[in-house]
Amino acid sequence: MRNFTYSIYILFFSIISVQAQNISDDFEGNSNITNWLGDDCEMNTTFANPFQTGINTSSTVLRYADTGGQYANIRFQTTTNFNLTSNNVFTLKIYVPSNGITGNQPNQVSLKLQNGTLGEPWSTQTEIIKPIVLNQWQTITFDFENDEYINLNGSNQNPIYRNDFNRVVIQVNGENNTNQVVAYLDDFLYDNPETNNPVFDDLVWSDEFDTNGVINASKWHHQTQLPDGGSWFNSEVQHYTNRQVNSFVNNGFLNIVAKKENYTDQNVTKEFTSARLNSKFAFKYGRVETRAKLPDGAGTWPAIWMLGKNVNEAGGFWAATHGTTGWPACGEIDIMEHWGNNQNFVQSAMHTPSSSGNTVNRGGQTISTVSSEFHVYTVEWTSEKMIFSVDDVIHYIYNPAIKNASTWPFDAEQYILLNFAIQSNISSNFNQDTFEIDYVRVYQQSALSTPDAGVKKKFILIPNPVKNKLTIQFDEVQTASQVTIYSIQGQELSSFHMNSEQETIDISNFSNGIYIVKITDEKGSFTSRFVKN
Repeated sequence: MRNFTYSIYILFFSIISVQAQNISDDFEGNSNITNWLGDDCEMNTTFANPFQTGINTSSTVLRYADTGGQYANIRFQTTTNFNLTSNNVFTLKIYVPSNGITGNQPNQVSLKLQNGTLGEPWSTQTEIIKPIVLNQWQTITFDFENDEYINLNGSNQNPIYRNDFNRVVIQVNGENNTNQVVAYLDDFLYDNPETNNPVFDDLVWSDEFDTNGVINASKWHHQTQLPDGGSWFNSEVQHYTNRQVNSFVNNGFLNIVAKKENYTDQNVTKEFTSARLNSKFAFKYGRVETRAKLPDGAGTWPAIWMLGKNVNEAGGFWAATHGTTGWPACGEIDIMEHWGNNQNFVQSAMHTPSSSGNTVNRGGQTISTVSSEFHVYTVEWTSEKMIFSVDDVIHYIYNPAIKNASTWPFDAEQYILLNFAIQSNISSNFNQDTFEIDYVRVYQQSALSTPDAGVKKKFILIPNPVKNKLTIQFDEVQTASQVTIYSIQGQELSSFHMNSEQETIDISNFSNGIYIVKITDEKGSFTSRFVKN
């Protein structure tokens, strides 16, 4: 594989709503971006996708060909400036084939924000750089609230506090070069995943796996019954068992162990065993957090996911009492899937009647330490959307424009599944591996976190998550607002008045966890959540 270098600048022209500031283009005709411009390059915004694989099987994409231009770019500019205090996340998909590149620049992609009204728009720019890999589609997320950023002018303040940006620049592997590259882009999105979202602050169910030995039978059901035909779905080759050798708790961790062994069950002999757990808790809307370390190696397939409580799947905990609906009409939410043959990539996906099997509703991110370190895999499920993240870095948002039984069977209760499957391409050297889980937690809205009806959110918390210093910033001048901070259990921890648009407070003495900020003034009460870590 050759190293490469090239430059891509993207500047989009679009009329956007001041309130929403949502900008997107899927290059399938669903776009509010009206004019693409390119400099010193070849560009096609309706190019047939040459790599319909992985997380992107869409028909058309943007093709960019830098044939050696030193500052090759495609660019866009908005009619109103970006409001990063409420809208700070940009995402896109990118594929760079190794056979279309020259040079030796690092494999990375950056997103820059600039002020297009300046004579030198780059002079006050801010930038986030992310690594990329060649020869695969990947979703890249740029979060100006939580990611590390670079200000070209060191005297400029944190971009989250600025409102002078109206230009987006996407650049791959630096500039000031004459190297060549062909790249494909898709599904550009600028959206605010937090706007008007409920605050999920009430821990309603969890398993911390603190008691050594067998799985807590009051919380989990072992699903072992084979589907009709004697084989699990997706050509999985294992038996799922309820044996302690395949699932147990030790030193604060749930261990789901896949083993190579001949095992006969239900008159079928298989060469591998593992475990599949159903939660005996079902719910509608909330935040699911699972901290886990994943196995590795081609053919391993651990997953954290959810199914509709009404699924009629044989052997499932809820099937006997609620199983009225087949898959995918019941709806499936894949919080985390990991395939060992794509070791450093984790994916989230949605399965519905409109997109099942090889679903197009998916996204993911590359994480180099999925099998060596624990990470927190999360979905936030509201009546409007699903937001998927790893360690609070968002990689996919599912929010179909039309919600019906085909696209959104997600207004009914779902339950959680944890399993470790084995694929048919498992390495001949595989003997056993472990899917380790530190905890599973489900949060929902408490009465404390529910905003007053008809009152819009009027302040933000920066940064979030936060370590020591939390800034409360209002969208208007304040007069005698009462600020109260609560624990997620509703215990009052701090209370004070503020009369300015912004105030920074020291929370270094707070324990790690979730907290609620409630602000009350003559217009009503307003609440928001922050995470201390």
